[in-house]
Amino acid sequence: MTANTIWIEKYRPLVLDDVVGQDEIVSRLKSYVISGNLPHLLFTGNAGIGKTTSAVALAREFFGETWQMNFRELNASDERGGIDVVRNQIKQFARTAPLGGGAEFKILFLDEADALTPPDAQAALRRTMENYAPNCRFILSCNYSSKIIDPIQSRCAIYRFRPLSPEAIKTEIARITQTEGLVCSPEQRMPSSMSLRAI
Repeated sequence: MTANTIWIEKYRPLVLDDVVGQDEIVSRLKSYVISGNLPHLLFTGNAGIGKTTSAVALAREFFGETWQMNFRELNASDERGGIDVVRNQIKQFARTAPLGGGAEFKILFLDEADALTPPDAQAALRRTMENYAPNCRFILSCNYSSKIIDPIQSRCAIYRFRPLSPEAIKTEIARITQTEGLVCSPEQRMPSSMSLRAI
């Protein structure tokens, strides 16, 4: 990375061990890597607390150098949340076989899955998850799990990401300032109004 890289990218975790403030979830995700098996997952929680970062780190650990060939990220909100995104982009990715490295399945990460608002869109997603489960696992991410239909929730292991604790934020800021060769007072490290997005 260049000297001009913004810190949120420079210090974004590449592996699960580097994810901050979600210790219990990280432990469970690492157990999937060790077992070599992965159910469909539903990540729920506020924006900026590590859902996408955890999904990408999980894919990196499952697939190694071939992770980009076997992982796709879509944002349901960007795709206007309609059934066409399920029928076209999601289904097209899910139906193809994993590539290289002995991978047994691929991972599709659908961010803002609660933006699939028409009932038929989520119903189509459920059918796709069922039909292509042998070679594609789904990680759905949303702010509100209540907006995801029960038939999808029942097919997923649900992980509720929590806001980062002040202790986790202080530890991460201290690590970054040390790496960058900066000196900060405790007040500078953690102003009362400060909140840190998960990196």
